[in-house]
Amino acid sequence: MTLSQDGAIDLHQGPPVHGVRPSVDVTLKSVVGALGGQAVAVIMTGMGADGSEGAALLHRQGGKVIAEHESTCVVYGMPRSVVEAGSADSVVPLPRIACELVKVLQSAPSVACRRIANG
Repeated sequence: MTLSQDGAIDLHQGPPVHGVRPSVDVTLKSVVGALGGQAVAVIMTGMGADGSEGAALLHRQGGKVIAEHESTCVVYGMPRSVVEAGSADSVVPLPRIACELVKVLQSAPSVACRRIANG
């Protein structure tokens, strides 16, 4: 899945990335292309390192990355790759992810993000 500059969501039909399609990296890279650092990513349980490159790009652009803590992951591959790369702004167990997301959105400088976080 990709996000275009005009906000359209499309299904990526290119070759698999990291041996998978859909790929979190493809999605996150398109989000950064469309929104820059005004995005939040949540990387949860999953195999491999898919999402690590996109999360790193988002993190470098000033976006926020939340990773699921190992204690609640069924498979700690994807979150581990993000944490080990230093791209996670926070690492929280599954039951705390929603609260962490709200906290991040409420502290975002963007008026649009505050509006979303506050309803």
